[in-house]
Amino acid sequence: MNNKHNTSLAVVEIVAEEASSTSTVIMNNKHNSSLAVVELVAEEASPISSQPPLISSYINDRIRPLLDAVDKLRQLNVMQEGIQLPTIVVVGDQSSGKSSVLESLAGINLPRGLGICTRVPLIMRLQHHPNPQSELQLEYNGKIVPTDETRISEMINLATDEIAGNGKGISNSPLTLVVKKNGVPDLTMVDLPGITRVPIQGQPEDIYEQISEIIMEFIKPEESIILNVLSATVDFPTCESIRMSQKVDRTGQRTLAVVTKSDKSPEGLLEKVTADDVNIGLGKINEKLNESMSLLKKMPQNLSSVAEAMTAFMRVIGSSKESLRKILLRGEFDEYPDEKLMHGTARLVEMLNDYSTELQKSAESNLTKNFLVEEIKVIEEAKGIGLPNFLSRTAFISLLQRKVSAISGCPVKFVEDVWDYIESVVIAVLMQHCENYLQVQPITRRAAQNLISKMKEKSKDRVMEMVEMEKCTDYTSDPEYMSIWGKLMAQRHVFENAINNESIDSVINIEGFGVAFVAHLRSASYANIRDQAFDMKMRISAYWKIVLKRLVDNVALHMLLSLQRLVNGEMEGEIVSELMGAHGGAMEWMIEESPSVAKKRERLNKRIMLLKDSKEVMAKVMDRIALEVD
Repeated sequence: MNNKHNTSLAVVEIVAEEASSTSTVIMNNKHNSSLAVVELVAEEASPISSQPPLISSYINDRIRPLLDAVDKLRQLNVMQEGIQLPTIVVVGDQSSGKSSVLESLAGINLPRGLGICTRVPLIMRLQHHPNPQSELQLEYNGKIVPTDETRISEMINLATDEIAGNGKGISNSPLTLVVKKNGVPDLTMVDLPGITRVPIQGQPEDIYEQISEIIMEFIKPEESIILNVLSATVDFPTCESIRMSQKVDRTGQRTLAVVTKSDKSPEGLLEKVTADDVNIGLGKINEKLNESMSLLKKMPQNLSSVAEAMTAFMRVIGSSKESLRKILLRGEFDEYPDEKLMHGTARLVEMLNDYSTELQKSAESNLTKNFLVEEIKVIEEAKGIGLPNFLSRTAFISLLQRKVSAISGCPVKFVEDVWDYIESVVIAVLMQHCENYLQVQPITRRAAQNLISKMKEKSKDRVMEMVEMEKCTDYTSDPEYMSIWGKLMAQRHVFENAINNESIDSVINIEGFGVAFVAHLRSASYANIRDQAFDMKMRISAYWKIVLKRLVDNVALHMLLSLQRLVNGEMEGEIVSELMGAHGGAMEWMIEESPSVAKKRERLNKRIMLLKDSKEVMAKVMDRIALEVD
């Protein structure tokens, strides 16, 4: 018996008066990795004594601890932690021993026989009764019919015939059996008709559909515990009851399995029931306890001095910086896997791509509109006394400045948007890491906002400087400029042919430049200037690609450098300066735990105590059962 509390295997033998074979109850706790096996040992058929099996001295020492544990858990009000102690719904194939399991649990003599024994949902309400004399009654069709333990089976059969009719049909109208007995737990159990696919004589053709509908009605509520009765001779994953329960409980958190007829298929049974193929399991005490203790460990320590407060705060700043490095610099988003806005590098790349696309699609990037018209006007205004047919650099600079000025707002807007996004990420991270120190959250927020505001203004100034540099002169050492200009000028003959031959289509296509309309340039008044204008247009086209590339690359590099400075140095200094400067008393504020944090700590401590008590109850039960096996 290894680790009885966490990975426990308990075997308990109880008497099943009319069971035809040994049965094993398997309760596989998926969360706590615990397994309880209750073996129902067959005996010769004999009349049920007036003493219910669970009350008998033989049974009481073995099964009662399990039911008492449920009662103790209920008394501890463990439900407030989301651990339900609700209705047990028994499902399984026809004649799989469902009713026998209920008899073993509650000592109720239920109808037996061949074929369908349970033709209506039998709701058994067990209530602890202080009087030694038990009280039983049936409730159905608006009637209350008192009965006793000696006649209960007969009365159930009569009530079933009245509800579902004589024969072998079923009904979804429930029959309620109220059992008030001394010593029984307050528990509600439901026995449902056994699953059968092939109707026998006297059953409707859609018997399977009717039974399935009834079963789904009862197992769908999350408060229901699904008790699957399975024969050891079948393949569990293919069982119809397992398939139905998995529809409403995919993880098996509220599903138990009872394996019957284990003596008929003993080989490999342990491997069969401990396999994780069908996800059968119930129990959350350890899970809830571990979760609560983990939350408590994450709570801040109680601070008793300014030095401790300063140490704790610097720890918060350090963890915040590391989170921001992950988000904004390294592209790691394990802390926010489902929050796409916190996937910083991906969002920044998207913003940069949008910025580049906007520049490329701007009106100034449409070089084919009014082909050569603007160039001709500028050349005419920039002409001077000198040799003809020299390209005017003054005209080129004038055209360049106009184009750069037209797009100058785009880079500025981009850095503003980027810093706004960075601010939202930084504030979100800082507030999360400071959530346990509400006293310093406003100071931290204000410091971050002030710093980012200053850095945003610096970035805007830097970008405007980049724009002014592009307007200042025309220069590049990028060989791509000459390469592009050379390829464009190599197609000059296409332009000249279209100008000189009016029979040719007035729309030309220059590879690397685009489609242009040239009919308006055939006028004789443009004869002496067309060639200069074409040359200048091709130079502007080649150089403009360099300008746009620089405005994207340089702005991107500037923002990356600014981010590194923000995260690795300036943020920490700004926050500490704000904290220790105008608000020097902030450290004293941290020593005083905020009411919300104190309340959360108290609530977690109470929850942990409750769950530990609950775990102790279950541990004692499992220890007691283990002693029986030893």
